[in-house]
Amino acid sequence: MIKAAKRLDTVQEYYFSSKLREVRQLASEGKAIINMGIGSPDLNPSPEVIAAIQAAVNDENAHQYQSYQGLPELRQGMADFYKNNYGATINPQTEILPLMGSKEGIMHISLAFLNEGDQVLIPNPGYPTYTSVTNLVGAVPLYYDLKEETNWEPDFEALEKLDLSKVKIMWMGYPHMPTGARGSIALFEKLVAFAHKHELLLINDNPYSFVLNDKPMSLLQVPGAKEVALELNSLSKTFNMAGWRVGMVLGNAEAIEAILKVKSNMDSGMFYGVQKGAVAALNCDQSWFEAQNAIYKKRRALTEKLAEKLNCKVYKEGVGLFVWAKLPESIASAEAFIDTILYDKHLFITPGTIFGSNGEGYIRFSLCVEESKVQEAIDRFN
Repeated sequence: MIKAAKRLDTVQEYYFSSKLREVRQLASEGKAIINMGIGSPDLNPSPEVIAAIQAAVNDENAHQYQSYQGLPELRQGMADFYKNNYGATINPQTEILPLMGSKEGIMHISLAFLNEGDQVLIPNPGYPTYTSVTNLVGAVPLYYDLKEETNWEPDFEALEKLDLSKVKIMWMGYPHMPTGARGSIALFEKLVAFAHKHELLLINDNPYSFVLNDKPMSLLQVPGAKEVALELNSLSKTFNMAGWRVGMVLGNAEAIEAILKVKSNMDSGMFYGVQKGAVAALNCDQSWFEAQNAIYKKRRALTEKLAEKLNCKVYKEGVGLFVWAKLPESIASAEAFIDTILYDKHLFITPGTIFGSNGEGYIRFSLCVEESKVQEAIDRFN
């Protein structure tokens, strides 16, 4: 067998890839597993979205290769969505690139801008893919702390004390994953100023801004942001289209052009029908968000009861698709705790440690579980 590339020594299999095999094995053995670990929406897209993709498959040229930059009406739909919902003006010709899910954007951006040895500022806790992709391209993670006492926001005094001479990219994301911290325009302004000062590329990962959040924000609302920043966004959580793989990167035109050089060598365009469905989703009115959030609000209330049943302290200020909760101080290991719950109560919860060392002592519940299942989980601890 040919030996794998050395870059694979820098990463492990994604936590959910391996852990969900374990969960599926327990289910195959007849265990009634309730999965509150992963943020994969269980609700359906709107009927208009389904109708749009169904109609599109009969269009002329629907099954041919599509443009690497996506349909013009998709880019326009994304620009209109940003204007209508964030008040941010985006040029659909030069400042938007549709993606097959925002996750691939993390790799494309890293390939486009990072050389071996470059450093990358990564939040701790934060999305694990920032670290794994940084390692895969031969760059070096440089973690910055997010802590509950500072409302899961960066400590700029601590950031300024770091040696930033080799830093090229800074990852951020609000609403924050995994904690659900909202962030603020004032915070975004500080981050944009920081990026200008240190001449780095600032990237906001923004897939959760419409879930249980009455004030959606974009980094691109901030004056001067497009000079130094990009934003990733996704239809996965907002419109229940996780399996469709539709995302976008928006912002600095020169950066978008560089990312396109990578992307155009990696795939051959998004399926036409998926793009037409995405256009329909982006045109959903405010009633769509209200209906989704009415469901998530009920689920969150029940999930908070479950967390409290486990003697955990819920982070009440959180928004988005998850509930973040602090374990009792008597529990030494989040991973050991969730494994005990999994095997004793057949309930899967995510340990905070997979998001970084500052996640120790915390667990995360997904709201992608219907109310009856959350109540069943509660009942298992009575």
